[in-house]
Amino acid sequence: MQHNPRFLALVNEVRQRVNEVDVHQVKRWMEQSRPFVLLDVREESEWEKGHIPAAQYLGRGILERDIETRFPELDTPFVLYCGGGFRSVLAADNLQQMGYRDVISMDGGYRGWVEAGYPVEEDF
Repeated sequence: MQHNPRFLALVNEVRQRVNEVDVHQVKRWMEQSRPFVLLDVREESEWEKGHIPAAQYLGRGILERDIETRFPELDTPFVLYCGGGFRSVLAADNLQQMGYRDVISMDGGYRGWVEAGYPVEEDF
């Protein structure tokens, strides 16, 4: 996907404030049973086409509004993903600004996960 220059500039600025790991690290953490909440922040239509097993859906459009209700503890460990790792960076930054202390964005996103051949769930 070709992203607009201002969007990329924003993401690159925010990326400096956000912790990121790649899809392979997230897969290793899952295999090691490392405790974290895997949040899919894509659009609902994207989620319905397929998502990572064990992920919970909380799209960017409602993330900031609903996060405190679902996860009130500020020390909750989160790994966020989107389609390619751009929107999740922005979402992670917002959660950090809201006081959440253990937030990571998955670089590569869902596309990177699929390209790596890792399992997905489909809701067809």
